[in-house]
Amino acid sequence: MSNARSARATALTVGILIFDDVEVLDVCGPFEVFATATAPGESNREDRRLFEVITIAQADALVRCRGGLLIQPHRTIADHPRLDILVVPGGYGTRREQTNRALLDWIIRQDKRTALTTSVCTGAFLLAAAGLLNGRRATSHWASIDWLREHHPTVDVRAGERVVDEGRIITSAGVSAGIDMALHVVARLHGHDVARATARDMEYDWRGDGSQ
Repeated sequence: MSNARSARATALTVGILIFDDVEVLDVCGPFEVFATATAPGESNREDRRLFEVITIAQADALVRCRGGLLIQPHRTIADHPRLDILVVPGGYGTRREQTNRALLDWIIRQDKRTALTTSVCTGAFLLAAAGLLNGRRATSHWASIDWLREHHPTVDVRAGERVVDEGRIITSAGVSAGIDMALHVVARLHGHDVARATARDMEYDWRGDGSQ
């Protein structure tokens, strides 16, 4: 079997949660990284894709992102394939969703099955509300650091860090930091050369050290 076919056959499934008032780049940044990442080679890019990326919402209905962008989710929390990686984005909608028990319970269930659970920006609010950050280091948007510390004192909240890797759980700072988080995941799973090639394809100045 060729390396290309092997890559496609073993592609990991990434599920990106979406909800009303989600931050656009929190969703689209990681989506672009995972959809762009390919194994080295000269064959068709589709055959070399390392990840299958889907968006997942609570209901099968258009999601209105911050700024008015509309996204039709691929699947719902009641109907989706097994996820290898979960991405929980942020945005103003997290203020509402952090009390959504059905969504939090879904996140907890996914975390028990995924290899990696990740967040962007205030997506950390949802991970914290689900109890997944207790006793762990984590970060969020700079403007939300104090709130996270006040409401979740068991979390070791880190300011000034773009990506915080705690093994199975990875959090990232605000908005564009989700791109760095996703590239960090690519580097962890497939090496820095693949992550650098992905960043170059995206014309993104990635340093690979958590800074930007």
